Amino acid sequence: MADQERLNGAQIWFLAVAILLGFWIKLGALPLFDLDEGAFSQATVEMLDSGNYLSTTLNGQPRYDKPILIYWLQAASVSLLGKNEFAFRLPSAISATLWLLVIYRYTFGFTRERRAALVATGAVGLGLMSSIIGHAAIADALLNLLIALALLDIYRYFKSEHRLLLLRVYLWMGLGFLTKGPIAVALPLVVSALFFVSQRRGRLWLKAVFQPLGWLVFLAVVLPWVVLLYRQDNGEFLRHFLFDHNLNRYGSTLQGHGGKPWYYLALLPLIVMPFTALLPAVFKRARGGDPLDTYLLLWFLVVFIFFSFSGTQLPHYLLYGCTPLFILFGRSWRDMPARFWTLLPAILLAGLFTALPWILPLVPVSEDRPYEAGIITLAASSFSEGYIALGIVVLIGLLFLLFRVGLEAWRALLGAAILLNVQLWFGIAPVLAEAQQMPVREAAQRALELRLPVVSYRTFMPSFSVYLGAITPNRLPDPGELAFVRLDRIPDLQRELGTTVTLIPEFKRGGVALLLRQIGPGDPQLTQ
Repeated sequence: MADQERLNGAQIWFLAVAILLGFWIKLGALPLFDLDEGAFSQATVEMLDSGNYLSTTLNGQPRYDKPILIYWLQAASVSLLGKNEFAFRLPSAISATLWLLVIYRYTFGFTRERRAALVATGAVGLGLMSSIIGHAAIADALLNLLIALALLDIYRYFKSEHRLLLLRVYLWMGLGFLTKGPIAVALPLVVSALFFVSQRRGRLWLKAVFQPLGWLVFLAVVLPWVVLLYRQDNGEFLRHFLFDHNLNRYGSTLQGHGGKPWYYLALLPLIVMPFTALLPAVFKRARGGDPLDTYLLLWFLVVFIFFSFSGTQLPHYLLYGCTPLFILFGRSWRDMPARFWTLLPAILLAGLFTALPWILPLVPVSEDRPYEAGIITLAASSFSEGYIALGIVVLIGLLFLLFRVGLEAWRALLGAAILLNVQLWFGIAPVLAEAQQMPVREAAQRALELRLPVVSYRTFMPSFSVYLGAITPNRLPDPGELAFVRLDRIPDLQRELGTTVTLIPEFKRGGVALLLRQIGPGDPQLTQ
Protein backbone atom coordinates (compact mmCIF):
# COMPACT_ATOMS: atom_id res chain seq x y z
CA MET A 1 0.00 0.00 0.00
CA ALA A 2 2.87 2.39 0.76
CA ASP A 3 3.90 2.44 -2.88
CA GLN A 4 0.45 3.70 -3.86
CA GLU A 5 0.49 6.66 -1.47
CA ARG A 6 1.51 10.16 -2.44
CA LEU A 7 5.12 11.03 -3.10
CA ASN A 8 7.06 11.59 0.11
CA GLY A 9 9.63 14.32 0.63
CA ALA A 10 12.67 12.24 -0.34
CA GLN A 11 11.03 11.11 -3.57
CA ILE A 12 10.08 14.67 -4.50
CA TRP A 13 13.65 15.77 -3.86
CA PHE A 14 14.97 12.98 -6.07
CA LEU A 15 12.67 13.95 -8.94
CA ALA A 16 13.78 17.58 -8.60
CA VAL A 17 17.45 16.57 -8.63
CA ALA A 18 16.95 14.26 -11.62
CA ILE A 19 15.30 17.08 -13.58
CA LEU A 20 17.72 19.85 -12.60
CA LEU A 21 20.90 17.81 -12.89
CA GLY A 22 19.73 15.83 -15.89
CA PHE A 23 18.54 18.71 -18.07
CA TRP A 24 19.05 22.18 -16.55
CA ILE A 25 22.45 22.40 -14.85
CA LYS A 26 25.01 24.19 -17.09
CA LEU A 27 22.31 24.77 -19.72
CA GLY A 28 23.59 28.23 -20.59
CA ALA A 29 27.15 27.94 -19.28
CA LEU A 30 28.71 25.86 -22.06
CA PRO A 31 29.29 27.06 -25.63
CA LEU A 32 27.24 25.54 -28.45
CA PHE A 33 28.69 22.29 -29.75
CA ASP A 34 29.22 21.63 -33.44
CA LEU A 35 27.97 20.21 -35.67
CA ASP A 36 24.35 19.90 -34.64
CA GLU A 37 23.84 22.55 -31.98
CA GLY A 38 25.57 25.15 -34.12
CA ALA A 39 23.53 24.21 -37.20
CA PHE A 40 20.14 24.32 -35.45
CA SER A 41 20.99 27.59 -33.68
CA GLN A 42 22.33 29.39 -36.75
CA ALA A 43 19.35 28.23 -38.84
CA THR A 44 17.05 29.67 -36.17
CA VAL A 45 18.93 32.97 -36.21
CA GLU A 46 18.64 33.16 -40.01
CA MET A 47 14.91 32.40 -39.75
CA LEU A 48 14.45 35.33 -37.39
CA ASP A 49 16.61 37.63 -39.51
CA SER A 50 14.88 36.73 -42.77
CA GLY A 51 11.31 36.58 -41.50
CA ASN A 52 10.82 33.29 -43.40
CA TYR A 53 9.13 30.97 -40.89
CA LEU A 54 8.33 28.17 -43.34
CA SER A 55 11.79 26.88 -44.33
CA THR A 56 15.32 27.24 -43.02
CA THR A 57 18.73 28.23 -44.33
CA LEU A 58 22.21 27.68 -42.93
CA ASN A 59 24.88 30.22 -43.80
CA GLY A 60 22.60 31.46 -46.54
CA GLN A 61 22.08 28.03 -48.15
CA PRO A 62 18.84 26.01 -47.93
CA ARG A 63 18.80 23.60 -44.98
CA TYR A 64 16.59 20.63 -45.74
CA ASP A 65 17.58 18.41 -42.81
CA LYS A 66 14.58 18.83 -40.49
CA PRO A 67 10.98 20.10 -40.51
CA ILE A 68 10.00 23.30 -38.78
CA LEU A 69 8.67 22.79 -35.25
CA ILE A 70 11.94 22.87 -33.29
CA TYR A 71 12.98 26.04 -35.15
CA TRP A 72 9.71 27.71 -34.23
CA LEU A 73 10.25 26.83 -30.58
CA GLN A 74 13.86 28.01 -30.61
CA ALA A 75 12.84 31.21 -32.42
CA ALA A 76 10.22 31.92 -29.73
CA SER A 77 12.78 31.29 -27.00
CA VAL A 78 15.43 33.49 -28.63
CA SER A 79 12.90 36.27 -29.27
CA LEU A 80 12.06 36.24 -25.58
CA LEU A 81 15.49 35.71 -24.03
CA GLY A 82 17.98 36.88 -26.67
CA LYS A 83 20.63 35.05 -28.72
CA ASN A 84 22.39 32.99 -26.07
CA GLU A 85 23.07 29.35 -25.28
CA PHE A 86 20.32 29.12 -22.65
CA ALA A 87 17.68 30.38 -25.08
CA PHE A 88 18.73 28.02 -27.87
CA ARG A 89 18.66 25.03 -25.50
CA LEU A 90 15.53 25.94 -23.55
CA PRO A 91 13.03 24.03 -25.79
CA SER A 92 15.09 20.86 -25.40
CA ALA A 93 15.31 21.19 -21.62
CA ILE A 94 11.55 21.72 -21.37
CA SER A 95 10.86 18.80 -23.73
CA ALA A 96 13.21 16.50 -21.81
CA THR A 97 11.60 17.50 -18.51
CA LEU A 98 8.16 16.65 -19.90
CA TRP A 99 9.57 13.39 -21.29
CA LEU A 100 10.78 12.47 -17.79
CA LEU A 101 7.42 13.33 -16.22
CA VAL A 102 5.57 11.32 -18.88
CA ILE A 103 7.74 8.29 -18.13
CA TYR A 104 7.13 8.72 -14.40
CA ARG A 105 3.38 9.01 -14.86
CA TYR A 106 3.02 6.08 -17.22
CA THR A 107 5.36 3.80 -15.28
CA PHE A 108 3.47 4.41 -12.07
CA GLY A 109 0.17 4.05 -13.93
CA PHE A 110 1.24 0.69 -15.36
CA THR A 111 2.84 -0.72 -12.18
CA ARG A 112 1.30 1.23 -9.23
CA GLU A 113 4.79 1.11 -7.69
CA ARG A 114 6.66 4.28 -6.75
CA ARG A 115 9.99 2.46 -6.77
CA ALA A 116 9.48 1.37 -10.37
CA ALA A 117 8.54 4.91 -11.40
CA LEU A 118 11.56 6.40 -9.63
CA VAL A 119 14.01 3.99 -11.25
CA ALA A 120 12.50 4.65 -14.68
CA THR A 121 12.65 8.39 -14.03
CA GLY A 122 16.26 8.15 -12.93
CA ALA A 123 17.15 6.28 -16.10
CA VAL A 124 15.81 9.02 -18.38
CA GLY A 125 16.96 11.99 -16.30
CA LEU A 126 20.36 10.68 -15.27
CA GLY A 127 21.14 8.26 -18.10
CA LEU A 128 24.20 9.37 -20.02
CA MET A 129 22.75 9.90 -23.51
CA SER A 130 19.31 11.16 -22.50
CA SER A 131 20.89 13.77 -20.21
CA ILE A 132 23.13 14.97 -23.05
CA ILE A 133 20.17 15.21 -25.44
CA GLY A 134 18.19 17.17 -22.85
CA HIS A 135 21.00 19.73 -22.76
CA ALA A 136 21.36 20.04 -26.55
CA ALA A 137 19.85 22.65 -28.88
CA ILE A 138 18.59 20.04 -31.35
CA ALA A 139 15.29 18.33 -32.21
CA ASP A 140 15.76 14.99 -30.43
CA ALA A 141 14.47 15.75 -26.93
CA LEU A 142 11.23 17.03 -28.44
CA LEU A 143 11.00 14.03 -30.77
CA ASN A 144 11.57 11.56 -27.93
CA LEU A 145 8.81 13.23 -25.94
CA LEU A 146 6.33 12.97 -28.83
CA ILE A 147 7.28 9.38 -29.73
CA ALA A 148 6.87 8.41 -26.07
CA LEU A 149 3.44 10.07 -25.88
CA ALA A 150 2.27 8.39 -29.09
CA LEU A 151 3.42 4.87 -28.30
CA LEU A 152 2.37 4.93 -24.65
CA ASP A 153 -1.09 6.16 -25.62
CA ILE A 154 -1.26 3.35 -28.20
CA TYR A 155 -0.83 0.80 -25.41
CA ARG A 156 -3.47 2.52 -23.30
CA TYR A 157 -5.79 2.44 -26.32
CA PHE A 158 -5.07 -1.29 -26.68
CA LYS A 159 -6.26 -1.76 -23.09
CA SER A 160 -9.29 0.55 -23.11
CA GLU A 161 -10.23 1.20 -26.80
CA HIS A 162 -11.02 4.78 -25.78
CA ARG A 163 -11.32 6.94 -28.91
CA LEU A 164 -9.90 10.07 -27.26
CA LEU A 165 -6.62 8.20 -26.67
CA LEU A 166 -6.52 7.26 -30.35
CA LEU A 167 -7.06 10.86 -31.44
CA ARG A 168 -4.24 11.92 -29.14
CA VAL A 169 -1.95 9.42 -30.87
CA TYR A 170 -2.62 11.14 -34.19
CA LEU A 171 -1.95 14.52 -32.58
CA TRP A 172 1.43 13.32 -31.25
CA MET A 173 2.31 11.82 -34.65
CA GLY A 174 1.46 15.08 -36.38
CA LEU A 175 3.62 17.12 -34.03
CA GLY A 176 6.37 14.49 -34.36
CA PHE A 177 6.22 14.78 -38.14
CA LEU A 178 6.70 18.54 -37.82
CA THR A 179 9.69 17.83 -35.56
CA LYS A 180 11.63 15.23 -37.56
CA GLY A 181 9.48 13.79 -40.31
CA PRO A 182 8.26 10.28 -41.23
CA ILE A 183 9.99 8.44 -38.36
CA ALA A 184 7.37 9.89 -35.99
CA VAL A 185 4.62 8.18 -38.02
CA ALA A 186 6.39 5.01 -39.18
CA LEU A 187 7.57 3.94 -35.73
CA PRO A 188 4.14 3.98 -34.01
CA LEU A 189 2.53 2.24 -37.02
CA VAL A 190 5.10 -0.57 -37.22
CA VAL A 191 5.37 -1.20 -33.48
CA SER A 192 1.60 -1.20 -32.99
CA ALA A 193 1.04 -3.49 -35.99
CA LEU A 194 3.48 -6.10 -34.69
CA PHE A 195 2.07 -5.92 -31.18
CA PHE A 196 -1.64 -6.00 -32.05
CA VAL A 197 -1.09 -8.95 -34.39
CA SER A 198 0.96 -10.77 -31.74
CA GLN A 199 -1.96 -10.32 -29.32
CA ARG A 200 -4.50 -11.43 -31.95
CA ARG A 201 -6.06 -7.98 -32.07
CA GLY A 202 -5.36 -7.23 -35.72
CA ARG A 203 -8.91 -6.00 -36.36
CA LEU A 204 -8.57 -3.42 -33.62
CA TRP A 205 -5.34 -2.20 -35.23
CA LEU A 206 -7.02 -1.88 -38.63
CA LYS A 207 -9.88 0.01 -37.02
CA ALA A 208 -7.42 2.41 -35.42
CA VAL A 209 -5.32 2.91 -38.55
CA PHE A 210 -8.34 3.54 -40.76
CA GLN A 211 -9.86 6.05 -38.36
CA PRO A 212 -10.81 9.07 -40.56
CA LEU A 213 -11.11 11.47 -37.65
CA GLY A 214 -7.61 10.54 -36.50
CA TRP A 215 -6.08 11.33 -39.87
CA LEU A 216 -8.02 14.59 -39.91
CA VAL A 217 -6.31 15.51 -36.63
CA PHE A 218 -2.95 14.58 -38.16
CA LEU A 219 -3.60 16.64 -41.29
CA ALA A 220 -4.86 19.58 -39.26
CA VAL A 221 -1.44 19.67 -37.58
CA VAL A 222 0.77 19.03 -40.61
CA LEU A 223 -1.10 20.33 -43.64
CA PRO A 224 -1.01 24.11 -42.97
CA TRP A 225 2.80 24.12 -42.95
CA VAL A 226 3.03 21.75 -45.94
CA VAL A 227 0.61 23.78 -48.08
CA LEU A 228 2.19 27.14 -47.28
CA LEU A 229 5.65 25.72 -47.81
CA TYR A 230 4.67 24.19 -51.16
CA ARG A 231 3.25 27.51 -52.30
CA GLN A 232 6.48 29.22 -51.30
CA ASP A 233 9.00 26.98 -53.13
CA ASN A 234 6.89 24.67 -55.33
CA GLY A 235 7.80 21.62 -53.23
CA GLU A 236 11.60 22.05 -53.32
CA PHE A 237 12.06 21.76 -49.54
CA LEU A 238 9.77 18.75 -49.23
CA ARG A 239 11.49 16.88 -52.08
CA HIS A 240 14.94 17.35 -50.58
CA PHE A 241 13.78 16.63 -47.05
CA LEU A 242 11.82 13.45 -47.82
CA PHE A 243 14.23 11.93 -50.32
CA ASP A 244 17.71 13.25 -49.51
CA HIS A 245 17.40 13.44 -45.73
CA ASN A 246 15.15 10.44 -45.06
CA LEU A 247 15.35 7.77 -47.77
CA ASN A 248 18.94 8.54 -48.72
CA ARG A 249 19.96 8.95 -45.06
CA TYR A 250 18.83 5.40 -44.40
CA GLY A 251 20.34 3.91 -47.55
CA SER A 252 23.67 5.75 -47.56
CA THR A 253 26.12 7.46 -45.24
CA LEU A 254 25.60 11.20 -44.72
CA GLN A 255 28.14 13.59 -43.17
CA GLY A 256 30.52 10.71 -42.40
CA HIS A 257 28.16 9.09 -39.85
CA GLY A 258 28.44 5.55 -41.15
CA GLY A 259 28.36 2.44 -39.03
CA LYS A 260 28.03 -1.32 -38.89
CA PRO A 261 25.17 -3.71 -37.97
CA TRP A 262 26.83 -4.25 -34.58
CA TYR A 263 27.22 -0.49 -33.91
CA TYR A 264 24.26 -0.12 -31.56
CA LEU A 265 24.90 -3.47 -29.89
CA ALA A 266 28.30 -2.17 -28.84
CA LEU A 267 26.97 1.28 -27.94
CA LEU A 268 23.85 0.32 -25.97
CA PRO A 269 25.65 -0.29 -22.63
CA LEU A 270 27.17 3.20 -22.84
CA ILE A 271 23.95 4.92 -23.96
CA VAL A 272 22.03 3.73 -20.86
CA MET A 273 24.99 4.15 -18.48
CA PRO A 274 24.96 3.85 -15.46
CA PHE A 275 21.86 1.61 -15.65
CA THR A 276 23.71 -0.92 -17.82
CA ALA A 277 23.55 -3.75 -15.29
CA LEU A 278 19.74 -3.81 -15.61
CA LEU A 279 19.82 -4.87 -19.27
CA PRO A 280 19.93 -8.67 -18.59
CA ALA A 281 16.92 -8.42 -16.25
CA VAL A 282 15.01 -6.46 -18.89
CA PHE A 283 15.51 -9.03 -21.60
CA LYS A 284 14.64 -11.90 -19.24
CA ARG A 285 11.17 -10.38 -18.95
CA ALA A 286 10.54 -11.41 -22.57
CA ARG A 287 9.86 -14.93 -21.28
CA GLY A 288 7.12 -13.80 -18.91
CA GLY A 289 4.40 -13.26 -21.49
CA ASP A 290 3.12 -10.04 -19.94
CA PRO A 291 1.50 -7.93 -22.71
CA LEU A 292 3.11 -4.71 -21.47
CA ASP A 293 6.57 -6.29 -21.40
CA THR A 294 5.98 -7.67 -24.89
CA TYR A 295 4.93 -4.25 -26.16
CA LEU A 296 7.89 -2.44 -24.63
CA LEU A 297 10.41 -4.98 -25.88
CA LEU A 298 8.91 -4.87 -29.39
CA TRP A 299 9.19 -1.10 -29.37
CA PHE A 300 12.86 -1.26 -28.42
CA LEU A 301 13.69 -4.04 -30.88
CA VAL A 302 12.02 -2.31 -33.84
CA VAL A 303 14.17 0.78 -33.26
CA PHE A 304 17.29 -1.25 -32.59
CA ILE A 305 16.97 -3.41 -35.71
CA PHE A 306 15.86 -0.56 -37.97
CA PHE A 307 18.78 1.70 -37.17
CA SER A 308 21.30 -1.13 -36.98
CA PHE A 309 20.91 -1.49 -40.75
CA SER A 310 20.79 2.23 -41.51
CA GLY A 311 23.52 3.69 -43.70
CA THR A 312 23.69 6.72 -41.37
CA GLN A 313 24.13 5.97 -37.67
CA LEU A 314 24.40 8.28 -34.68
CA PRO A 315 24.26 7.30 -30.98
CA HIS A 316 21.13 9.30 -30.17
CA TYR A 317 19.04 7.50 -32.82
CA LEU A 318 18.75 4.56 -30.41
CA LEU A 319 17.08 6.83 -27.84
CA TYR A 320 13.85 6.57 -29.85
CA GLY A 321 13.71 3.02 -28.49
CA CYS A 322 14.99 3.77 -24.99
CA THR A 323 11.74 5.01 -23.45
CA PRO A 324 10.53 1.39 -23.23
CA LEU A 325 13.90 0.36 -21.78
CA PHE A 326 13.62 3.02 -19.09
CA ILE A 327 10.15 1.76 -18.14
CA LEU A 328 11.42 -1.82 -18.15
CA PHE A 329 14.31 -0.77 -15.91
CA GLY A 330 11.69 0.43 -13.46
CA ARG A 331 9.63 -2.75 -13.77
CA SER A 332 12.81 -4.78 -13.12
CA TRP A 333 13.88 -3.03 -9.91
CA ARG A 334 13.36 -6.21 -7.87
CA ASP A 335 15.53 -8.22 -10.26
CA MET A 336 18.63 -6.04 -10.07
CA PRO A 337 21.88 -7.94 -9.60
CA ALA A 338 23.89 -7.66 -6.40
CA ARG A 339 25.00 -4.16 -5.47
CA PHE A 340 28.55 -4.72 -6.71
CA TRP A 341 27.42 -5.62 -10.23
CA THR A 342 24.75 -2.92 -10.23
CA LEU A 343 27.28 -0.19 -9.39
CA LEU A 344 30.24 -1.57 -11.35
CA PRO A 345 29.47 0.34 -14.61
CA ALA A 346 29.25 3.64 -12.73
CA ILE A 347 32.48 2.94 -10.81
CA LEU A 348 34.36 2.06 -13.99
CA LEU A 349 33.14 5.14 -15.86
CA ALA A 350 33.85 7.46 -12.93
CA GLY A 351 37.32 5.95 -12.64
CA LEU A 352 37.92 6.56 -16.35
CA PHE A 353 36.73 10.16 -16.08
CA THR A 354 38.97 10.76 -13.06
CA ALA A 355 42.02 9.25 -14.78
CA LEU A 356 41.65 11.30 -17.98
CA PRO A 357 44.29 13.90 -16.98
CA TRP A 358 46.85 11.10 -17.10
CA ILE A 359 45.34 9.07 -19.95
CA LEU A 360 44.71 11.84 -22.48
CA PRO A 361 48.38 12.91 -22.94
CA LEU A 362 49.16 9.28 -23.84
CA VAL A 363 46.66 9.17 -26.73
CA PRO A 364 48.67 8.86 -29.95
CA VAL A 365 47.73 11.42 -32.61
CA SER A 366 49.38 11.45 -36.01
CA GLU A 367 51.27 14.60 -37.01
CA ASP A 368 49.08 14.87 -40.12
CA ARG A 369 45.98 15.35 -37.91
CA PRO A 370 46.65 18.74 -36.32
CA TYR A 371 42.95 19.43 -35.69
CA GLU A 372 42.55 16.42 -33.39
CA ALA A 373 45.99 17.01 -31.88
CA GLY A 374 45.06 20.60 -31.06
CA ILE A 375 41.86 19.55 -29.28
CA ILE A 376 43.57 16.79 -27.28
CA THR A 377 46.47 19.03 -26.28
CA LEU A 378 44.12 21.79 -25.14
CA ALA A 379 41.93 19.32 -23.25
CA ALA A 380 44.95 17.83 -21.49
CA SER A 381 45.97 21.31 -20.32
CA SER A 382 42.42 22.16 -19.16
CA PHE A 383 42.26 19.64 -16.31
CA SER A 384 42.55 21.40 -12.97
CA GLU A 385 43.11 20.30 -9.41
CA GLY A 386 39.41 20.88 -8.88
CA TYR A 387 38.63 18.36 -11.64
CA ILE A 388 40.76 15.70 -9.96
CA ALA A 389 39.29 16.50 -6.53
CA LEU A 390 35.76 16.17 -7.93
CA GLY A 391 36.62 12.79 -9.43
CA ILE A 392 38.01 11.55 -6.11
CA VAL A 393 34.91 12.73 -4.23
CA VAL A 394 32.65 10.95 -6.75
CA LEU A 395 34.64 7.71 -6.42
CA ILE A 396 34.51 7.91 -2.62
CA GLY A 397 30.74 8.46 -2.84
CA LEU A 398 30.35 5.42 -5.09
CA LEU A 399 32.39 3.27 -2.72
CA PHE A 400 30.23 4.46 0.18
CA LEU A 401 27.11 3.37 -1.74
CA LEU A 402 28.77 0.04 -2.52
CA PHE A 403 29.70 -0.83 1.06
CA ARG A 404 26.90 0.79 3.06
CA VAL A 405 25.20 -1.99 4.99
CA GLY A 406 21.51 -2.55 4.22
CA LEU A 407 21.27 -0.16 1.29
CA GLU A 408 18.97 -1.56 -1.40
CA ALA A 409 20.50 -1.94 -4.86
CA TRP A 410 17.96 0.33 -6.57
CA ARG A 411 18.62 3.16 -4.12
CA ALA A 412 22.37 2.74 -4.52
CA LEU A 413 22.00 2.87 -8.30
CA LEU A 414 20.03 6.13 -8.21
CA GLY A 415 22.63 7.63 -5.91
CA ALA A 416 25.40 6.51 -8.26
CA ALA A 417 23.58 8.06 -11.22
CA ILE A 418 23.43 11.41 -9.40
CA LEU A 419 27.17 11.29 -8.61
CA LEU A 420 28.08 10.36 -12.17
CA ASN A 421 26.03 13.24 -13.59
CA VAL A 422 27.72 15.67 -11.20
CA GLN A 423 31.05 14.51 -12.61
CA LEU A 424 29.76 14.73 -16.17
CA TRP A 425 28.37 18.28 -16.01
CA PHE A 426 30.85 19.85 -13.58
CA GLY A 427 33.94 17.95 -14.76
CA ILE A 428 33.92 16.38 -18.21
CA ALA A 429 31.59 18.75 -20.08
CA PRO A 430 33.48 21.97 -19.18
CA VAL A 431 36.79 20.41 -20.24
CA LEU A 432 35.35 19.18 -23.53
CA ALA A 433 33.76 22.57 -24.17
CA GLU A 434 37.03 24.36 -23.39
CA ALA A 435 38.97 22.15 -25.81
CA GLN A 436 36.54 21.75 -28.70
CA GLN A 437 34.17 24.72 -28.76
CA MET A 438 35.65 27.59 -26.75
CA PRO A 439 38.29 28.22 -29.47
CA VAL A 440 35.49 28.53 -32.04
CA ARG A 441 33.69 31.13 -29.93
CA GLU A 442 36.95 33.00 -29.26
CA ALA A 443 37.78 33.00 -32.97
CA ALA A 444 34.41 34.64 -33.67
CA GLN A 445 35.04 37.22 -30.96
CA ARG A 446 38.47 37.98 -32.46
CA ALA A 447 36.89 38.41 -35.91
CA LEU A 448 34.41 40.88 -34.43
CA GLU A 449 37.29 42.86 -32.94
CA LEU A 450 39.08 43.02 -36.29
CA ARG A 451 35.94 44.19 -38.11
CA LEU A 452 36.96 42.51 -41.37
CA PRO A 453 34.92 40.31 -43.75
CA VAL A 454 35.08 36.63 -42.75
CA VAL A 455 34.74 33.43 -44.77
CA SER A 456 35.04 29.79 -43.79
CA TYR A 457 37.32 27.48 -45.72
CA ARG A 458 36.27 23.80 -45.75
CA THR A 459 35.37 24.12 -42.06
CA PHE A 460 31.75 23.42 -41.18
CA MET A 461 31.30 24.69 -37.62
CA PRO A 462 28.06 26.69 -37.67
CA SER A 463 28.45 27.89 -34.08
CA PHE A 464 31.13 30.26 -35.44
CA SER A 465 28.41 32.05 -37.42
CA VAL A 466 26.16 32.18 -34.33
CA TYR A 467 28.87 33.88 -32.28
CA LEU A 468 29.96 36.07 -35.19
CA GLY A 469 26.38 37.22 -35.65
CA ALA A 470 26.66 36.92 -39.43
CA ILE A 471 26.55 34.39 -42.26
CA THR A 472 29.97 32.91 -42.99
CA PRO A 473 30.35 32.01 -46.70
CA ASN A 474 32.25 28.82 -47.47
CA ARG A 475 34.89 29.84 -50.02
CA LEU A 476 38.47 31.06 -50.50
CA PRO A 477 39.20 34.40 -48.84
CA ASP A 478 39.76 37.46 -50.97
CA PRO A 479 42.63 39.86 -50.17
CA GLY A 480 41.92 41.60 -46.87
CA GLU A 481 39.45 38.93 -45.71
CA LEU A 482 39.71 36.60 -42.74
CA ALA A 483 39.45 32.83 -43.16
CA PHE A 484 38.12 30.66 -40.33
CA VAL A 485 39.74 27.27 -40.80
CA ARG A 486 40.55 23.99 -39.10
CA LEU A 487 44.29 23.47 -38.63
CA ASP A 488 44.32 20.43 -40.92
CA ARG A 489 42.82 22.51 -43.75
CA ILE A 490 45.53 25.20 -43.73
CA PRO A 491 47.92 23.39 -46.12
CA ASP A 492 45.08 22.96 -48.64
CA LEU A 493 44.15 26.62 -48.27
CA GLN A 494 47.72 27.73 -48.92
CA ARG A 495 47.98 25.36 -51.87
CA GLU A 496 44.82 26.72 -53.49
CA LEU A 497 45.82 30.33 -52.97
CA GLY A 498 49.41 29.83 -54.10
CA THR A 499 52.72 30.17 -52.32
CA THR A 500 52.95 33.90 -53.14
CA VAL A 501 49.90 34.64 -50.98
CA THR A 502 50.66 35.49 -47.35
CA LEU A 503 48.31 34.25 -44.61
CA ILE A 504 48.75 36.04 -41.31
CA PRO A 505 47.54 34.17 -38.17
CA GLU A 506 45.20 36.44 -36.21
CA PHE A 507 44.03 33.68 -33.88
CA LYS A 508 45.07 30.07 -33.26
CA ARG A 509 43.90 27.85 -30.42
CA GLY A 510 42.89 24.25 -30.08
CA GLY A 511 42.05 22.89 -33.51
CA VAL A 512 41.07 26.10 -35.31
CA ALA A 513 42.65 29.29 -36.61
CA LEU A 514 41.66 32.66 -38.02
CA LEU A 515 43.92 33.72 -40.90
CA LEU A 516 44.11 37.08 -42.65
CA ARG A 517 44.83 37.02 -46.38
CA GLN A 518 47.30 39.87 -46.64
CA ILE A 519 46.91 42.51 -49.30
CA GLY A 520 50.23 42.64 -51.12
CA PRO A 521 51.89 42.98 -54.52
CA GLY A 522 52.59 39.25 -54.74
CA ASP A 523 48.92 38.27 -54.57
CA PRO A 524 47.92 36.79 -57.95
CA GLN A 525 44.36 38.09 -57.58
CA LEU A 526 45.67 41.65 -57.49
CA THR A 527 47.89 41.24 -60.56
CA GLN A 528 45.13 39.94 -62.83
